[in-house]
Amino acid sequence: MHLKLNRLSSYEGVTGPLLLIIMDGVGLYRGEKDGYPGNAVEIAAPQTLCRLMEHEKIALRLKAHGTAVGMPSDQDQGNSEIGHNAMGAGRVFSQGAKLVEEAIESGRLFEGNTWKKIIANAQAKKTPVHFIGLISDGNVHSNITHLISLVGQCDREGVEEVYIHGLLDGRDVPPLSALRYFGELEDYLWSLRAQAALQGKRRRYFVASGGGRMVTTMDRYEADWSIVERGYHAHVLGEGPRFPDSLTAIRALREKEKVDDQYLSHWVIHDPEDLGKPLTQIGDGHGVVFFNFRGDRALEISRAFVETDFTGFPRKAHPAILYAGMLQYDEDTHMPPRYLVEPPAIDRTLSEYLAESGVPQYAVSETQKFGHVTYFWNGNNSAKFDAKTEEWEEIESDRLPFDQAPQMKADEIASHAIKALQSGAYRFLRLNFPNGDMVGHTGSLPATVEAMKAVDRAVGRIIEAADALGATLIITADHGNCEQMIAVDEKTGKAVMGPGGEYKPQTSHTLNPVPFIIHGPDTGRYERADIKDPGLANIASTILLLLGYDKPDDYMEPLIRITEKTVLNV
Repeated sequence: MHLKLNRLSSYEGVTGPLLLIIMDGVGLYRGEKDGYPGNAVEIAAPQTLCRLMEHEKIALRLKAHGTAVGMPSDQDQGNSEIGHNAMGAGRVFSQGAKLVEEAIESGRLFEGNTWKKIIANAQAKKTPVHFIGLISDGNVHSNITHLISLVGQCDREGVEEVYIHGLLDGRDVPPLSALRYFGELEDYLWSLRAQAALQGKRRRYFVASGGGRMVTTMDRYEADWSIVERGYHAHVLGEGPRFPDSLTAIRALREKEKVDDQYLSHWVIHDPEDLGKPLTQIGDGHGVVFFNFRGDRALEISRAFVETDFTGFPRKAHPAILYAGMLQYDEDTHMPPRYLVEPPAIDRTLSEYLAESGVPQYAVSETQKFGHVTYFWNGNNSAKFDAKTEEWEEIESDRLPFDQAPQMKADEIASHAIKALQSGAYRFLRLNFPNGDMVGHTGSLPATVEAMKAVDRAVGRIIEAADALGATLIITADHGNCEQMIAVDEKTGKAVMGPGGEYKPQTSHTLNPVPFIIHGPDTGRYERADIKDPGLANIASTILLLLGYDKPDDYMEPLIRITEKTVLNV
């Protein structure tokens, strides 16, 4: 299918290159500002960003959460994946949680071939079904309600053994909230066992292993395969410290390690009749479902289960299992081959339109967010649309805790972007600074302040270079995070104090808007368009306008309009 962009008759576009800067996780705090002590952006006092927000003609606030990015409700946080999907697609697609909810509520998931195969396999071979994933209602990677629906359906269809390998969140939800979620899960599993016993049925439904998400199973972008290795061997072989149940494990490890849930060590539940044995292992003929819907931290563990020529780490065992993901996490590599819910079909992205029109493009970030300016930006597509006109550069991330090196690779990303601008080879460029998100998730306010300062310095360097070249910049973010580092009481709007008299940290994304700024030689000709509740999906058509193109019919409206007829030499 040929994708044709039509040239604007009244505006040929900016004279120099156009660079989109995405400051990951940098929102604009919209709560009670007086006295709020957790705004890392405000504390950092970023000179460049503050100057732009105050003086640029186009300095807007965009919605980056909830229905504006395809989530079920406006109480759902945005995240980097769906944020980049929306920016790159120019439209809003039903995303992760909403997709799964619709599939469960309609019964479509349970009528699908993959689910039927998993159930039929368990019934025919009398083998267990294992569920692996994040236990919370953060709605960023997973939702506990989805897991409960899956387990309940197993019970209704007569599966005798179900084991949960649960990962602790503490990142998209409060840092010490795992007992609440695992308590709910343990109660539910107990109720199924008790009800079955009254009916004379056998139900062996238990939590079997777990660990904090940042140290167990959920690595991404091959940043640290040891995380996946640790989780894989805990889930498959039952390797790890042993406890009688998940709640005891969480309490004991919290007391010992003094860290938030996301960093708690892995653990295994022992057999109640033989303390030297794990409750279960994943063996030949078993069914395994990874029930997270978000793809980035699901790919590596899926590869460890699926690939025969796997090289990520030495597997001590590789059982022949029936493995499925909640979604297919990478459509290009077909990983995993089996999945429960069809992913959003995002076609005709901005990159594809520009590639078809021969517009040279460039993308750069460090490892932690490289997939976001490529794969997610391109509509969950890991391939270039035109290798001749597209250039991608990945800067390897440090293998250090983010709060220990909050500057991350901001300086290097800026240097690569400046070099690409100066080359004159690209008409449209994009980059991502991960600092506000990755350091913000650590919960360390001082480190996040330093992260914000690093990003601001990098943006300042880019502006200086862009001004010398006559380039135009768009500066925005994919969601909020670092502007709200201390929990806020929903009723009072005040910062929450912990039992020790210290502020309660918040490590999750936020519901705050994000900045949208245009800086360049042509900004005097732009006016804000009259759009109700503008969001990230309006960015693609705005980029097309700045490049001198009309938007496709189904793209959302651009955020600006041209105030006078202007013909410029490109």
